[in-house]
Amino acid sequence: EVQLVESGGGLVQAGGSLRLSCAASGFYFDDHTLGWFRQAPGKEREEVASICPSGGSIEYADFAKGRFTISSDNVNNTVYLTMNSLKPEDTAVYYCVVGDYFCSTWSSWGHGTQVTVSS
Repeated sequence: EVQLVESGGGLVQAGGSLRLSCAASGFYFDDHTLGWFRQAPGKEREEVASICPSGGSIEYADFAKGRFTISSDNVNNTVYLTMNSLKPEDTAVYYCVVGDYFCSTWSSWGHGTQVTVSS
């Protein structure tokens, strides 16, 4: 059974930083796409960043480029999202997500961790 447990969310002032962690289990880490999504109140869920094992590509949403970094620890089966220069509009619930090898389908979601950025 796939399990994804996020942590590291919280309240931070604008301009601050947070690092989200996602402890993963129940699947072979190296063969799956790892990603982060977010959902702000009243808005649709949107992709933040992903690591695709097929080709080794890392993708970021435009709003995340230059501020957010996705990384993974394949020994400890943990994926991270380091967020710098946070803005109030980054306030959302952030979800860790696992997908297939070819980055084509997302299959499992964590329960999310709240990030609140105050102005």
